Amino acid sequence: MALIITPTVFPDYWLLILSEILIMGFFAISFNLLLGYGGLLSFGHAAFFGVGAYTAALLIEHGVSSLWLVFLSGFCVTSVIAFIIGFLSVRHDEIYFAMITLAFGMMLYTIAHNWTSLTGGSDGLPIMNMPVLHFFNKEFSLFEPKIIYYLILSVVTICIGILYKIVNSPFGLILKGMKENKTRLSFSGGNISAIRLYAFVISAAFSSIAGVLYALFSNMATPDFLHWSFSAKPVIMSVMGGSGIFAGPLFGAAVFYLLEQIIRQYTDNWMIFLGLVLIPVVLFFPEGITGKLLKFFKKGR
Repeated sequence: MALIITPTVFPDYWLLILSEILIMGFFAISFNLLLGYGGLLSFGHAAFFGVGAYTAALLIEHGVSSLWLVFLSGFCVTSVIAFIIGFLSVRHDEIYFAMITLAFGMMLYTIAHNWTSLTGGSDGLPIMNMPVLHFFNKEFSLFEPKIIYYLILSVVTICIGILYKIVNSPFGLILKGMKENKTRLSFSGGNISAIRLYAFVISAAFSSIAGVLYALFSNMATPDFLHWSFSAKPVIMSVMGGSGIFAGPLFGAAVFYLLEQIIRQYTDNWMIFLGLVLIPVVLFFPEGITGKLLKFFKKGR
């Protein structure tokens, strides 16, 4: 309820910050399906975020006016790419899986960076003709901060609800069981590679939805969205918020961006201070800030 009335309380600047927190928090939750529930660390997940962003930018620039077609296209294109990458990656464990996903991610980044005629190269691909949102026979411009915020809030809420259902479904329980003891699960008849592949594709496909939203939010798609350094963001948010808790990465995203805004008022070297915050979180709060708070409140009760 508080998120619905936010545009009536906060100025546009903080509304844009909150929009970015929602997108990146959703991206981190999508990524955390692999890390927190499947026990797989991907260093190339930004590639799927970027594929979604570029799919949206290319379709819109070629005259596609349906937002829902843009979202569906980003979801489907990324699913196909993720299936191919996942098929070659999920048979490997730990650092080998991480390195293979990193390699594929950098390959896609290089394609986006060097295919200038299609992607705009290092300058990116701006979205000049933003589609109009139709709602109850009325038209709304996505250049308006309040309108893009409500679109982001609606899509993120729906997608997070679907991911929550997946996590708490029989498939989600199998995924958790695989993380705890994949050997026992395989002896019980579970196909480890298939389970990992399904989780990988689902995580990547929802990450692409976050990429589509970010392209609409920032009015462009750039190769930086696919870079390995961008993949570090959902990792940091998941670890900071708590990878073992479904909503932990969303809380981690809020902490990440609020810290950035506060520290940047005093220095541009905000990453140094973020590191100083992250180190004690990893050392003393292995379950994340959210997990620590939940334990504190349980003890209080």
